[in-house]
Amino acid sequence: MKTKVIAIGDELLIGQIINSNAAYIGEKLYASGMPVQKMVTISDEEQSLINELYDSMANYDVTIITGGLGPTHDDLTKPILTKFFGDELEFNEEVMEDVEKIFTSRKVYMPESNREQAMVPKTAKVMRNKNGTAPGMWFERDWKVVVSLPGVPYEMKAMMEEYVVPGLKEYYKDRIRTVNKYRVILTTGIGESTLFEKVGDMKEQLNGGKLAYLPSASGVRLRVEVQANSDKEADAKLDALEKYIRDKAGKYVYGTGSESMEVTIGRELLKRKLTLATAESCTGGRISATIVSVAGSSEYFNGGACTYSNKGKRDVLGVKKKTLKKHGAVSAQTAKEMAKGARKKFKSDIAISTTGVAGPTGGSDEKPVGLVWIGYSDKKKTYAMKFYFGNDRGRNIERSTMAALEVLRCRLNEMK
Repeated sequence: MKTKVIAIGDELLIGQIINSNAAYIGEKLYASGMPVQKMVTISDEEQSLINELYDSMANYDVTIITGGLGPTHDDLTKPILTKFFGDELEFNEEVMEDVEKIFTSRKVYMPESNREQAMVPKTAKVMRNKNGTAPGMWFERDWKVVVSLPGVPYEMKAMMEEYVVPGLKEYYKDRIRTVNKYRVILTTGIGESTLFEKVGDMKEQLNGGKLAYLPSASGVRLRVEVQANSDKEADAKLDALEKYIRDKAGKYVYGTGSESMEVTIGRELLKRKLTLATAESCTGGRISATIVSVAGSSEYFNGGACTYSNKGKRDVLGVKKKTLKKHGAVSAQTAKEMAKGARKKFKSDIAISTTGVAGPTGGSDEKPVGLVWIGYSDKKKTYAMKFYFGNDRGRNIERSTMAALEVLRCRLNEMK
């Protein structure tokens, strides 16, 4: 089966709104055995949609359209579809009742233009909208299906769940014979090319499946995809692939799926009954914010100090004046004293610290922009690690945050 998604709206093309609908639809259809082969975003112009509809009818079994179903002059999807399929509009009493209920529930006046929402193509199956005024439409022609959905995300999602996915499974039940599944394995502290040297392309292990390397500032994600005849078979294949990757990548793997580094660290701290504190300079509180974004983090996070100035490092964390004078704020010595000071200040078992040159100014030949020292301290060890990132301030802060969490994760693993 071949599936296509068309997103309509000038607001998408100019970047005013992110097209989250396409991602959601792609995920739902993939999991249902109908992976999307093509996604397009087009303007509100009539000819743009007509061109895509001709392409859909010639090359795709399923086409899902989002957007352009409102009551205003630039909402042209319904009249274009009606014209394209040689149909005509008729008044639908049930849709009108739905529209009126929406306005009544909100206790607001219903503009007369909203009566147009109840005019629907005669040959289309109407998908009633419980969350808005625009109904969805389902067209069938020559064993091809074209579905039109509202562009409002929560309205679209409800219709996908209630109507579209179940409807497509039933309509194409003799053609959907496989289960598609994927799993994401999360790594950090290793570059994409180095990770590839360890894991490779896995052609033999995949046996027709797919592998993708997805690098980001926080690490490299590996997405493995499989096809199977059942969920159980797919899960078994994914388990085997995950084991292979873990065996090859070793300590660089920290989780799977959407689990974040901060969730992993929180779990490990709780398991060991350890508490944490932070001392931040160049990251400006980002590490603390990342840690406390996890529900229940008060069980293991005692607090953090954002000491951006030398005075703050001295007064709050107890960094020695002679250390700052001799080695400077951006140094291994200062990073270590910051971590030790935070551990003492917040009476924690562990502390991590950051100090560096985030940029874009402030660097020197000896200490260039992107240089960051990350300190670590517990009752047995205190040390600092040196990192070089880049010239972009935002990315330096993000990468320093992730590097600090990785330093912490590695030390926790050593404690096993």
